[in-house]
Amino acid sequence: MKTIVATDQAPQAIGPYSQAVKANGFLFLSGQVPLDPVTGQLVYGGVAMQTRQSLSNLQAVLAKEGLTLANVVKTTVFLQDMNDFAEMNKVYAEFFPSEPPARSTVQVARLPKDALVEIEAVAAY
Repeated sequence: MKTIVATDQAPQAIGPYSQAVKANGFLFLSGQVPLDPVTGQLVYGGVAMQTRQSLSNLQAVLAKEGLTLANVVKTTVFLQDMNDFAEMNKVYAEFFPSEPPARSTVQVARLPKDALVEIEAVAAY
């Protein structure tokens, strides 16, 4: 069994996918690009600001299920430019100050809305 999870506190899906899916004790969160959930517009200001917004969006989806970033067991970070790794990593560390989840980081050719970063996660209940 699976349950679709959605909240208006995070950007609405911009395609045929769910913000998150709950299944077998896990919450699988779709990748979040740095969209402002109120305006639906991309947040500008560089990769640090975009990383902060992407992680804030993930927090909002987690909160819908009563979870926090402490429940996250795995993330994948997609960067438009691997030269932004250090700057992204600095902000990421603020959100995961102890016992960070497993993570993969990859450079991609292009992200939705031409964002600089997208972050997806898996959380455990």
